[in-house]
Amino acid sequence: MEDLKKSMQPASSNIIESRIIQAVLSEEILPGERLGEKDLGEIFGVSRTLVREAMMRLSSRGIVAVSPRRGWFVIEPTVEEARETIEARRSVEIGLLMNQKIISADMIKQLEAHVLEQQRAIDENDLGRRSYLLGHFHVQLAAALGNSILANILEELTTRIVLIAALYQSKADAQQSCDNHRRLVNALRVNKVEEAIKIMDAHLTHLDKALNTRLRKHELSGKLSN
Repeated sequence: MEDLKKSMQPASSNIIESRIIQAVLSEEILPGERLGEKDLGEIFGVSRTLVREAMMRLSSRGIVAVSPRRGWFVIEPTVEEARETIEARRSVEIGLLMNQKIISADMIKQLEAHVLEQQRAIDENDLGRRSYLLGHFHVQLAAALGNSILANILEELTTRIVLIAALYQSKADAQQSCDNHRRLVNALRVNKVEEAIKIMDAHLTHLDKALNTRLRKHELSGKLSN
């Protein structure tokens, strides 16, 4: 958790909340990891009260949970929870595309640059940055489509997907996601909205199937080792 020190100090509870989400997305903090109020207070230079405020908001967003014995910890979502989250994303993102306005050339360039960064992270086998960028692309897309509120909602949904992907996503899955993002941007560049919708729908379907396949392999491996 030492990397959380990148935040400005002293920090507000909002900054603590934002920095923890970023750390989860980039896999600096992993599913199941404990988040001690005292440790976070020392890192951010704030009282445990401010840390607790941030934790309570993260808990309401389904990113952390608390138990009497463990204290605060990052959730470990099930594949069923991931599937429900993917369906929520499908509704939000396809709805955005169906109602989209023309995206400016500058925004298209930003999305293209984002895809290039994704590919670089994959090529360099930077797992944390790879997970962050593949998820954040959807937040960036919502912003490009002019809806900051839905961009915030997608950040929350994406964080939950990254938590499960951190456990089960393969490099091949990640490459498929990056390729789909590239195809989506290419479709939007020439304003082929229907094609973009089909790509998004297929992308989310692939993500759902990939997570299920990885989980089954994980469960089988566990049975064989027992």
